[in-house]
Amino acid sequence: MPFFSRLFGKSAPANGPDPIQHKDCRIFPQPIKGAGGYRVAARIEKDFGAETKVHQLIRADTSPSLDEATATSITKAKISIDQLGDGLFR
Repeated sequence: MPFFSRLFGKSAPANGPDPIQHKDCRIFPQPIKGAGGYRVAARIEKDFGAETKVHQLIRADTSPSLDEATATSITKAKISIDQLGDGLFR
């Protein structure tokens, strides 16, 4: 992600999908295509003052379809945020 985009608060490209808001975090589901389907993955962002911290969530879970992997990625990201809170970004 370009430096100036992050500096001025743009988290995703203008033509990219809107993030899912959960608590004070933004979730960008990003399933990873693999041999047997899609691996559950998401980028989670949170602003701490002027700084945006990012956590890359990648799970061993796989799904045969992109839609299912996307939904599971969102669910797993929300669970991580709920369980770990700000500790997710350390």
